[in-house]
Amino acid sequence: MKITEIRIFPTKSKDKRLKAYATMTFDDWFVVRNVKVIQGNSGLFVAMPSRKMMDPCPKCGFKNTRGSRFCNECGSSIEQQVHVGDKRQNEHMDIAHPIKQECRVYLQDMILDEFQKEMKRKETEGSAYRPASESDFDEVSKRFSGAEKIVSGSIHDAALDESKDIEL
Repeated sequence: MKITEIRIFPTKSKDKRLKAYATMTFDDWFVVRNVKVIQGNSGLFVAMPSRKMMDPCPKCGFKNTRGSRFCNECGSSIEQQVHVGDKRQNEHMDIAHPIKQECRVYLQDMILDEFQKEMKRKETEGSAYRPASESDFDEVSKRFSGAEKIVSGSIHDAALDESKDIEL
C-alpha cells in the first residue's frame, strides 16, 4: 500500500501550534482525513485523527465527554474516574493509526514533506495563494468514476466484468 495523494490544509490556531490538517489517499482507494501537523517543542510532528473519549453517566447512561463533572442529559453529578497515565492522552483516542514505527515514520515524512512544499507555495504566491479545499477532491474523484460499479454494486459483480481488473 502506498500514499498516492496528500493534501495540506493550512490553518491558524489560537495557540499557533496546529499548523495544518492533512488528508492522505492510499492507492487511490482509501482516504484518511484530519491528520494534524503540529509544532512541538522539538519540531513539527504528525498526529493521527482522534476523537474525544466519552464516559457514561451512572444515573441515565448518557455519554459525556471524559472529565465532565455533571451529566449533559440529566444534570446529575459524575464521580471523577482516575485514569492512569497522561491526562491529555486519556481524553482522546486515535481513530486510525499505524501499527509499526516504520509506518509512522513513513507517513510523517511524507506529510511533513508535502507540508513544507505547501508552505513554500504559500510564500511564493503571496496574496494570490489559495489553499486546497475539500471541493478540490471532487475533480480527483471524477477520474476514478470507473470504480462506481464497485461502490454501487458488490465487488464480486465488478470482478465478473472482464473489462475491469480488481486488485484487493
